[in-house]
Amino acid sequence: MRTAIVHHWFLSGGGGERVAAAIAAMFPEADLFTLFLDEKKLPAELRGRRITASFLDKIPGAHRTHRYLLPLYPLAVEKLDLGDYDLIISSDSGPVKGIITNPGSTHICYCHSPMRYLWDARSAYARDMGPAAQIIFGLASHYVRNWDYSAAQRVDYFIANSRYVAGRISKYYRRNSVVIHPPVQTAQGFLADKHEGYYLAVGRLVNYKRTDILIDACRRLKRRLVIVGEGPETKSLKKNADKWVEFVGEVDDSELPNIYARCRALLFAAEEDFGLVALEAQAYGRPVIAFGKGGSLETVIAVEAPGRTKEEGYTGVFFPEQTAESLSQAILSFESREQTFNPRLIQLHARKFAPAVFVKRLKSYVEEVMTGAESWQYDRASDLRQVASSAGTNGLTQEIVGNPM
Repeated sequence: MRTAIVHHWFLSGGGGERVAAAIAAMFPEADLFTLFLDEKKLPAELRGRRITASFLDKIPGAHRTHRYLLPLYPLAVEKLDLGDYDLIISSDSGPVKGIITNPGSTHICYCHSPMRYLWDARSAYARDMGPAAQIIFGLASHYVRNWDYSAAQRVDYFIANSRYVAGRISKYYRRNSVVIHPPVQTAQGFLADKHEGYYLAVGRLVNYKRTDILIDACRRLKRRLVIVGEGPETKSLKKNADKWVEFVGEVDDSELPNIYARCRALLFAAEEDFGLVALEAQAYGRPVIAFGKGGSLETVIAVEAPGRTKEEGYTGVFFPEQTAESLSQAILSFESREQTFNPRLIQLHARKFAPAVFVKRLKSYVEEVMTGAESWQYDRASDLRQVASSAGTNGLTQEIVGNPM
């Protein structure tokens, strides 16, 4: 069986790229395809693999200006030659779900999100543009949005990375999907002896992440904030920062664990589709103060969670509005009950999203659809035992199974 894996682009080292790498590791003989390929940003696990990039990748400056090539995405996707493959798995928050496959092949799309700048966030994106750019974007996005809906109908099976994204797939594509949460590297997580008093933000500095809210809240409360990441918003965010905010840029993978483990809590203001960063922080036993909408509702157990007891453990606090005032109140609420958060229980919660669980569920699903089985079942208790086994900690199985989400 010839297998291909398609990812929208390899231009950053984000969560989507890590998922693509995890899928590729399951199929070591598979060929990879993408629209844009920056070898420097490629996950280490994919270096040396056969990867084919689209003709757009040859355009000078394309990596820097790829978003302006939006009208050409449909053509570039459809020109990727996938006619010789039996199984195609696309990892997509862009247009690659629209690949054209042969009639006998099976296309499974692992959808990180329908393209926000085409659908629910199109108005927010347009507001940051000048009048002429808004007209051009409006025309281009209308065309690509119609194509994107049509492209979604070519997919044989959809997998959503969260229940939140499953709802968006249903809303915009009128397609059903199963939910398989993405893998989070939790095994290397360790618990620091004590935190160092700073709040933490990690991620690409783009508008929808709302890092500006984090800066404003910490400035009001005079709390130290460390920001890890780069992006188009970096320059404007630095203008509004003060002595309480430290920008450390992109850091090496060897440095990030210590930064996570020694923060007071992670601040997370985005309406994220899933939110790998929140779980990465929890893998080090650190609480999360998150905007209470989107994927955070599936990855953070708030103190307000109905039916949850102190013994079962909480992992964070939600704030209801994307405003600095709402976040400030949540920070003060967190600080008033900070001692109730148990780092050990927070870490156990994160391990429920370990790569072993993702691999088992995805492999089971692929095998089922390829053999034409009628339904897909999965044993959660068995998954959690596998997490415990992979963690290599005696007695961990009972603790995890006894504390389901």
